[in-house]
Amino acid sequence: MLERFKYAQSLNINAHPVIVGPITFVKLSKGGHQSFEEKVRALLPLYKEVLQQLVDAGAQYIQVDEPILVTDGSSDYETITKEAYDYLAHDGLGKKLVIQTYFERANVKFLSTLAVGGLGLDFVHDNDYNLKQIQAGDFDRSKTLYAGIIDGRNVWAADIEAKKNLIETLQQYTEHIVIQPSSSLLHVPVSLDDETLEASVAEGLSFATEKLDELDALRRLFNNNDSTKYDALKARYERFQSQSFKNLEYDFESVRTHRQSAFPARKKAQDARLHLPDLPTTTIGSFPQTREVRKYRADWKNHRISDKAYNDFLESEIARWIKIQEDIGLDVLVHGEFERNDMVEFFGEKLQGFLVTKFGWVQSYGSRAVKPPVIYGDVKWTEPLTVKETVYAQSLTDKPVKGMLTGPVTILNWSFERVDVPRKIVQDQIALAINEEVLALEAAGIKVIQVDEPALREGLPLRSEYHAQYLKDAVHSFKLATSSVRDDTQIHTHMCYSQFGQIINAIHELDADVISIETSRSHGDLIQDFEDINYDLGIGLGVYDIHSPRIPTENEIETAIDRSLQQIDRSLFWVNPDCGLKTRKEDEVKAALTVLVNTVKKKRAE
Repeated sequence: MLERFKYAQSLNINAHPVIVGPITFVKLSKGGHQSFEEKVRALLPLYKEVLQQLVDAGAQYIQVDEPILVTDGSSDYETITKEAYDYLAHDGLGKKLVIQTYFERANVKFLSTLAVGGLGLDFVHDNDYNLKQIQAGDFDRSKTLYAGIIDGRNVWAADIEAKKNLIETLQQYTEHIVIQPSSSLLHVPVSLDDETLEASVAEGLSFATEKLDELDALRRLFNNNDSTKYDALKARYERFQSQSFKNLEYDFESVRTHRQSAFPARKKAQDARLHLPDLPTTTIGSFPQTREVRKYRADWKNHRISDKAYNDFLESEIARWIKIQEDIGLDVLVHGEFERNDMVEFFGEKLQGFLVTKFGWVQSYGSRAVKPPVIYGDVKWTEPLTVKETVYAQSLTDKPVKGMLTGPVTILNWSFERVDVPRKIVQDQIALAINEEVLALEAAGIKVIQVDEPALREGLPLRSEYHAQYLKDAVHSFKLATSSVRDDTQIHTHMCYSQFGQIINAIHELDADVISIETSRSHGDLIQDFEDINYDLGIGLGVYDIHSPRIPTENEIETAIDRSLQQIDRSLFWVNPDCGLKTRKEDEVKAALTVLVNTVKKKRAE
């Protein structure tokens, strides 16, 4: 960090360093046997050394990110938080520190007691609580307020006049204000400059560069009495707002949100139709996206190859992997999703009401980036999305092939959502579109349909007071998407990246015939979660970790199965990897799935 700060200085960049604070760092870390407080105290000398080095190198202030202080349990560690910042404040260091919070409201009164020079607060995602606390006199006027007024998480242009009014309100309660985005801008794409979007929508968008322009317009207005840029942005926003993107009528009430029969009757009908063996095996959906697959897709999108050449390639890959799955001995097959670059962007390209950018990449995690679609209008299904590939795959085998769809909650959570209508309405619009695709697959003879919801848990609000409504809406949307099928059509869902304990009841309420869950790294804990509620639907707990190239042994998979069967009815249990196989190499996939199937065959013979 020190080297990078000095490098910025060498380029004449007046940068401020950013570091994750000790409270957040320890709270989000694992390991060690000491108490939370002991771990924080152990780190403080190291933090102080780093911070002092940055100040000595010329840092005017240092942003210390403490987003953990906006969560439910933050009051439990206020004592250690105050102790930590009292320690760091010695020798005048405190006045150089700015505690930054984001994504929710913070306890402004408590933060004002800390020995730091400034506080960063989110005035976009706080439901107005931060502003109300400041108006109640909870903010220490001697500190600098770093006001997050421009949305750092979504791509819509700011109501610049409303932001001006907010600044004027804040000025009544503190003399020292810095305006900034509500969070880091890593959540949004870089710039609109190279996009070729329809002007009517583009005028309402604001990526990272444009958000900085919005801040600059407000700075010029307040500091220089220069309204030129402000007036232009205000006019642009008003032009966008004068349009209506609410053009469709929806009959949500006419679509079923409960299956025709309870699960026992459905299972009987599905067993009679599918004829699956004991401990049925399947995969989660995707197979390796090789360099060749990606090249064909890129060449097709850039019109370097014909539709026929691309479709011929897709069919050859589907046929090859259907044979691989049959040779290995899997029971329920998948087509492999070779036509899909991303499980949400693919649907964004095909559903009305979405737009997909050319260069709107954002970091997902590590070196992985995604290009979230933008929901700008009413969502509508206009034609089959996945039927052609799925039906072709099914034509190659007598075994059932799963239709593979992304669920409404995940599509919404992994898109940039519109803000002119309530979130629940958008989610239900997507659910109706997915319902149309589910019915199209069923009508085409597909017997098993998987509707993935990997983002259901990650969308859970930070504050528990909002959990119940979020989960109620999520369950309703999923059931809106999946409940119209016949009893003998089997609905699967998949979830990953999750700690499920606090949402286990909602998972049960989804009423999916089979749920597969990424569990290999926390197997025992998750099994206990399902045992605690007497889970009585089909379930596949991932028996090996697909995130590693390592091939599991038969003993490891057998142990995972045996552990699961201690808690889960054998007639309900499925055996599968813990997630999709998109990022693995072909030889790794073949070897691991062969071990999985061979292990299951031995278990069946016992």
